[in-house]
Amino acid sequence: QVQLVESGGGLAQPGGSLRLSCAASGFTFSSHAMSWYRQAPGKERELAAGISATGGSTNYADSVKGRFTISRDNARNTVSLQMNSLKPEDTAVYYCKLIGVPWGQGTQVTVSS
Repeated sequence: QVQLVESGGGLAQPGGSLRLSCAASGFTFSSHAMSWYRQAPGKERELAAGISATGGSTNYADSVKGRFTISRDNARNTVSLQMNSLKPEDTAVYYCKLIGVPWGQGTQVTVSS
């Protein structure tokens, strides 16, 4: 059974940092690209960042480019999202995503002073 469990969300001040983690199980993690999506209140879910199966290729939404870094550890079956220089508009529920697998619970990120 495929499981994706997100963690690391919370409250951060503008300009602060948070690191999200996603623990994956039930599939061959190292064979699949992974992504982080986010959904802000009243908005559609959007792709924040993606990473290839080997970690050699990444892509980012323009809104997070230069501030967020996606990475993965194929030995530990984890994918992470380091978020720096956070802005109030980064407030959202963040989801770890594997294509073809239903959305998980996500983790709430709130950026506020």
